[in-house]
Amino acid sequence: MFSPLPRRPAVVRGLRWVGGLAAVVALLLLGPLAVVASGHVDLGTHWRLGSRDSTGQAPDPAAEAGAVVQVYGARTVHWRGAFGIHPWIAVKRAGQTAYTTYQVIGWRAYRGGRAVDVREGGIPDARWFGAYPALLADRRGPDVDALIDRIEAAVADYPWPDRYSAWPGPNSNTFIAHIARRVPELGLDLPPTAIGKDFLGPSDFVARTPSGTGWQFSVYGLLGASVAWEEGVEVNLLGLSFGVDVNDLALRLPGIGRVGFGV
Repeated sequence: MFSPLPRRPAVVRGLRWVGGLAAVVALLLLGPLAVVASGHVDLGTHWRLGSRDSTGQAPDPAAEAGAVVQVYGARTVHWRGAFGIHPWIAVKRAGQTAYTTYQVIGWRAYRGGRAVDVREGGIPDARWFGAYPALLADRRGPDVDALIDRIEAAVADYPWPDRYSAWPGPNSNTFIAHIARRVPELGLDLPPTAIGKDFLGPSDFVARTPSGTGWQFSVYGLLGASVAWEEGVEVNLLGLSFGVDVNDLALRLPGIGRVGFGV
């Protein structure tokens, strides 16, 4: 009988590396699985039947004379909601009686249109096909009109207006992160469930974090890390982000979001 050939050290190390990576990914997937088990994601209702009603979080534009900027984020439709959110930004200039919303919508790009959706007179705080939106940023006051000018400029120079990829990007979170980097006064701390926020494109690897309070390194939104005052320390592996938010005394967990005392 022939004795088996000894395994090469390089092959053994490679198998161990692959096994370790698989174990880490499996551990990260526990967050999305926990979200599904908790019932916080509607897996049964058809998206067309989901509510698009106002949640009462935005000030009435007929009563609020000043300028307003708000950023919202809601769980995406069906099983994808266990992993991530869909964000949008709503603005109203001083004296205006209606909001304008900016977001990226995948089906528009899939049908050959522009992914960037600009809608005047819409509901700024509507449910996202049944999902209740969290208010991620709220800016008001005499300087907000100037912020709106810069937000509109950031929308105009978004690099991928006709492209959409749910994973790893560019997608709706990539779009809002782009605006936030151009307008750091928003102080937008996108949660770890904003999959696509770390997508910087095929040739850019270093950028400001969306909050503007730190820096991040990212390879195509699939591997990276960030350190910032608002976001804390965060690692991104295959689009799943986890870390520690020291500023808010919170953990940043894939699927679950932020959990802690300051949340």
